[in-house]
Amino acid sequence: MSIEAVRPFLAAFGREGDIMEFPVSSATVELAAQALGVEGARIAKTLSFTDGDGCLVVVAAGDTKIDNAKFKHTFGFKASMLSRERCAELTGHAVGGVCPFALPSTVRIFLDESLKRFATVFPAAGSANSAIEVTCEQLEQYTGGIWVEVCKLRED
Repeated sequence: MSIEAVRPFLAAFGREGDIMEFPVSSATVELAAQALGVEGARIAKTLSFTDGDGCLVVVAAGDTKIDNAKFKHTFGFKASMLSRERCAELTGHAVGGVCPFALPSTVRIFLDESLKRFATVFPAAGSANSAIEVTCEQLEQYTGGIWVEVCKLRED
């Protein structure tokens, strides 16, 4: 999968024309914030974790990191991110373009409360140089994601 898979997915919501593609990489929070001209906290990063044989994703604000104790309390196991290869295999998206859209039905999607600080956020749209602006309500509607609190602010 890629941006070509995300377009028809977002078309179901009338949003395929709202995908932004950049001439530069937006594969990290910092690069995406620069490409969009917004603060990094508004980048909705999609983190992929193993949950045994499959995976789950957590979409979180760009200025956060996983709180291991909260993650384990919420999911019942230790947070272990997928390798690049396993991420692409299980989500259909390459690292840098992982997004919460057009995922296989076996991937569980969670939305971290850290996103609710913002009127709109910017998740990737299936490639390492794309994004779409959405409200938290739209993100929940489009993904069917479940709200959790498993992140904390980075101490940079």
